[in-house]
Amino acid sequence: MPSVPSLPRIDIPAAELARIQAAFIQEWSEAAACLQRGEPAPLQDRRFAHDAWREHPASQWMTQAYLTSSRALQRMADAVQGDPQTRERVRFAVMQWVDAMSPANFLALNPQAQRRMVESGGESLRQGLTHLLSDLAKGRISHTDESGFEVGRNLACTPGSVVFENAFFQLIQYTPTTPKVHARPLVMVPPCINKYYILDLQPRNSLVAHLVAEGFTVFMVSWRNPVPGEPDGIEHATWDDYLMQGVLTALSQAAAISRQPQVNALGFCVGGTLLASALAAARAKGVNPVASLTLLTSFLDFSDTGVLSIFVDEQHARLREQQLGAGGLMSARELGSTFSFLRPNDLVWNYVVNQYLHGDPLPAFDLLYWNGDSTNLPGPFFAWYLRNTYLENNLREPGRAMACGEPVDFGTLDMPAYLYGSREDHIVPWRAAFESASLLGGDVRFVLGASGHIAGVINPPASGKRSHWVGEGDPREHTADTWFGEAEERPGSWWPDWMQWLRAHSGRQVAAPAQAGDAEHPVIEPAPGRYVRTRAI
Repeated sequence: MPSVPSLPRIDIPAAELARIQAAFIQEWSEAAACLQRGEPAPLQDRRFAHDAWREHPASQWMTQAYLTSSRALQRMADAVQGDPQTRERVRFAVMQWVDAMSPANFLALNPQAQRRMVESGGESLRQGLTHLLSDLAKGRISHTDESGFEVGRNLACTPGSVVFENAFFQLIQYTPTTPKVHARPLVMVPPCINKYYILDLQPRNSLVAHLVAEGFTVFMVSWRNPVPGEPDGIEHATWDDYLMQGVLTALSQAAAISRQPQVNALGFCVGGTLLASALAAARAKGVNPVASLTLLTSFLDFSDTGVLSIFVDEQHARLREQQLGAGGLMSARELGSTFSFLRPNDLVWNYVVNQYLHGDPLPAFDLLYWNGDSTNLPGPFFAWYLRNTYLENNLREPGRAMACGEPVDFGTLDMPAYLYGSREDHIVPWRAAFESASLLGGDVRFVLGASGHIAGVINPPASGKRSHWVGEGDPREHTADTWFGEAEERPGSWWPDWMQWLRAHSGRQVAAPAQAGDAEHPVIEPAPGRYVRTRAI
């Protein structure tokens, strides 16, 4: 479980505490009366949905005691007096303990797991122990059957070629599938905290494949995954290194290969923060490499970072600077654990119960395989990012942060911009994604999609799932809530809306190139390349 910064002394008003105690007594009395009559109270909780939880009086009493106590603890957390960050930390800590102490998580208290063990003659227990030992060896909880996937075989398999590489990234140019393509290419900048192939999972849900099929020329940044002991000093890489030798180099190489003075650029999550910062630094130097900008679930303004804010304070930032500021790696294992415990029932305890106690086989799910294939980060890069974004929000105010020796001012980015947020996003709350519009200097279109941080973005039109909201006019004339109140909800994927917008900024149609790269950029290897195959240690 990730550590939460220390809490100051907290207080609950006496009147509120008395109300919570009265509610607890009433709820427990009602549940006890039902149990004594042989009419167990209904359990509106999927963890206890199986009949086994209702067939034994001891399990009924235990479950009701747990649920009633959990509600009381959560009410107490909500009633805590203090500043917003302290209250959020209390809520988070209580959530962690409440979820961890569920009787469903323990074999001795879980009648469903016990029944499974008896009915299977102990086979479910053997399978569960096998899963547990395998995960202990990996140092993490497995979320999917990893044997069902292989990068380059059934993931990240859109045809293309690596046409440039340096110590930070490989640049992939995808093979066109249409006789003509738009002259101005799109360069995609994914987060360096994850592998790029979330944008190229399988043919049915690949944003890359969809773009290529629509006649766009697509380049992808495939970030290097640093591992311990590498001799070239990557563990000392800084934020500026990622901007100069990563983002800006990728943009210039794609422009040279396509023989275009400018490219279109897309940044996803942290990739969007990197991209916008790099473009602001370039603009301060008098360079304007991008004709249009797309930001997907990206922070530029870190005023509202949601639940992630509970992990960040001055003490924590200083600790990371002492540990990693001069070099070293922020491990993928620690980052992955932190994100999993943001939703512990869904991403931790659900798998503990199903895999270890029930012995269920893991399903094969491409998105969860990608989620487990995370990356390490250079320590100086991470320390700078933590302080200047989540802690001090320095990128928001023009000139407060420096990038590549230049003051960062997002207001200088006057190219057309398309901003996307996901309505149920717990990593980048959609209102925070919306606030990025107020920092940019050009025309902005904002679109909101249903679902969360990943599922909202990866929503191919053919699936016919979910919906999205669009609003006309300048989103900067609204607050997030007034914009949403006036926005039109449309069924299905947001991709067609973005494709129509992107097409207007992609130039004329030209004959598709016969081969990738050029004389100055010979093909290094087929996509997906070596960098994406490196697993975190």
